[in-house]
Amino acid sequence: MTILTTARKLLHESPICDNCLGRQFAKLSTGLSNDQRGRAIKLVLAMQAGVDKDNQLQAELKKSEEGKCWICNSLFTHLDSWAEKAILALSDYEYDNFLVGTKMTGLLAENEELVWAESGITFAEPLKTELNREVGKRIEKLTGKKANLKKPQIAVLLDLENDTVELGVNSLYIYGRYRKLVRGIPQTRWPCRECGGKGCERCGGTGRMYQESVDDLIKPHVISAAQCEDTAFHGAGREDIDALMLGEGRPFIVEAKKPHKRHIDLEALESEINTKSDEKIEVLGLKFVESEAVEQLKSMKADKTYRTRIEHDTTEEKLKSSINIISGAFIRQKTPTRVLHRRADLERTRKVHSIELESFDRKTAVLLIHCEGGLYVKELVSGDGGRTVPSITSLTGSEAKVIELEVIKVG
Repeated sequence: MTILTTARKLLHESPICDNCLGRQFAKLSTGLSNDQRGRAIKLVLAMQAGVDKDNQLQAELKKSEEGKCWICNSLFTHLDSWAEKAILALSDYEYDNFLVGTKMTGLLAENEELVWAESGITFAEPLKTELNREVGKRIEKLTGKKANLKKPQIAVLLDLENDTVELGVNSLYIYGRYRKLVRGIPQTRWPCRECGGKGCERCGGTGRMYQESVDDLIKPHVISAAQCEDTAFHGAGREDIDALMLGEGRPFIVEAKKPHKRHIDLEALESEINTKSDEKIEVLGLKFVESEAVEQLKSMKADKTYRTRIEHDTTEEKLKSSINIISGAFIRQKTPTRVLHRRADLERTRKVHSIELESFDRKTAVLLIHCEGGLYVKELVSGDGGRTVPSITSLTGSEAKVIELEVIKVG
């Protein structure tokens, strides 16, 4: 079936606009818009009708120019209106790029399937693809922003059924490192064990085990700067609540959800967080990253260096001997008893790269431990009743336990 024969068959059904006619042949040529393609086809048909004195074809062509398109319901006469609605919805947001999408009505989807089935066309472009492109071009022209098909900051959804525009605002991601300068606060919110976060007598109705976290100290400042609905905190592992996080800090990403502002002064944000945290935390090196960085952060296998003060009942000679055995060794650890209530009981193997004895006295000692990420340092010292092998306790033959812990390097 030739292009003109197919086009005439479509015209015979009912009035069809230039966009919908041209779109049926979109994959056969480049350099033309669908409405230009449709007008060209109608012009050739009009010339043929004049030569052949085909009154029926002439009438069908005239009807197509005057009547409502049976495929799109003359949707393409409202492109400017849809662009204006989209720009109004976008006006409250900062963005550099966008993407237009369409939620079709059942009738339009059915019309499109019908025309393809009856005409046997295999080189057409979907209606919503053309609508997305044409509205997108108008938004670009009116705003100076660019459409981004792969990673848009905002997705504009044209809801044809309800004649509305919805926005999908993608998150803003800020990377940095945090130093935790006080003990007794977790990295993120910790729901109360008794009530599961609902609020009870044990937690004073707050729903929390601890009333403050690293996340809590960062969140309000990011919400204020980005004017976002909420944030999510992603850390590269986490330290114990009673441990300090020192040195260059632990990598983290804070995700600002549905931000109204994207052009944030990160130096000012960093300064505000540090000034208003009451010297509990410090953030360093804030920078914008893409969403993929969250997965990379979560999957990173960084080595850790700890400084730990231990309480012991052994001699310096025995302690040094046990350190020499453990340095360079692989440690087998079952999930520590202290976290069994929230983690699966598994056995892990982690390597201790080195241990240095920084100081020793009759009751305490300070160790510098460099190891693989995921090693439970407290259990490396105590042995956890034989669940960690070898341990300082098992090698010295006397009990030892961590009384102070500092993370001084991650990665």
